[in-house]
Amino acid sequence: MSLKIGITQTETNAVNYPKWIKGDDDIEIIDLSFERFNLEDIEQCDGIVFTGGVDSHPKYFLEDYSVDYPNAPSEFIERRDDFELAVLKKATEEKIPVLGICRGMQLINIFYKGTLHLDLGEGNQAHKKADGIDKQHPVLIKEGSLFSEITGTREGLSNSAHHQAIDRVGQGLEAVAFSPDQVVEAIELKKPEGQFLVAVQWHPERIPDKETNPLSKNIREAFLNASKQN
Repeated sequence: MSLKIGITQTETNAVNYPKWIKGDDDIEIIDLSFERFNLEDIEQCDGIVFTGGVDSHPKYFLEDYSVDYPNAPSEFIERRDDFELAVLKKATEEKIPVLGICRGMQLINIFYKGTLHLDLGEGNQAHKKADGIDKQHPVLIKEGSLFSEITGTREGLSNSAHHQAIDRVGQGLEAVAFSPDQVVEAIELKKPEGQFLVAVQWHPERIPDKETNPLSKNIREAFLNASKQN
């Protein structure tokens, strides 16, 4: 029986995620679609990947907000936010392994009552892609964290393509990796209690050296191993 991994629908670079997750392994991809709102398909999933994409609407994490901020999208997709928050609720209840990528990490932080910086401002120069090309920068990993155990390193080189970032870390979560300018780059549960949940701000599915870089290769392996045990 093949492993079944759910991947949330995204409007950007959607083909990269299943290609990276499947690799050469016998893995079936289940499309978790906000357009179809197919929550029932979660029951088939051994693990779930929350993908990147358009900003979550700020109403989900701020009481006093404006949608007119630098680099804001021309249109938010609130039904995607609603669907993915419902998927994550089910995943945590059922202890289905979770991997969050870029927007996916931010959504997880929102679910756990954290907040986001609407825009990094001058910090965008180090993090936001330019001319369609990802930036690259070092990532410093917290010693003793699950994430340091997964990656087997205290420092690595990540790609970067975002203009928002975690501000207040969500309840029960811990920030476990940072860029040199102290942007949160990875989070995990403080007390996993049988739940694999790891999320990163970069895009491991399109890191140039993803076959060898522990910030891609090791993350995929750890997530799939947890999914096999689910």
